[in-house]
Amino acid sequence: MPKSPRPLDARSAGHLADLFGALSDASRVRMLTALMQGEQSVSALAELVGISESAISHHLRGLRQMRLVRARKAGRQVFYSLDDDHIQDLLQRGLDHVLHG
Repeated sequence: MPKSPRPLDARSAGHLADLFGALSDASRVRMLTALMQGEQSVSALAELVGISESAISHHLRGLRQMRLVRARKAGRQVFYSLDDDHIQDLLQRGLDHVLHG
């Protein structure tokens, strides 16, 4: 069995709590899991998740601040993707846990 990590310092613990807080909303989780399939526009995410484009944009603003997603502009359209492989792994592990057993 792996050795238990030492307790985190207050700053790191706060950042980790913020990360899990960002994942505490079902719409945001649905958006992030849609982005696991690849880059999406705001309108595509709105259609996939079933909420308005303005709500998607609001959520994406927070997810960008948390560095969970990144944006790429192509003309007037903005496409979003997961920020890095760590986010994909975190989501996949969470899904595996939820769908297990």
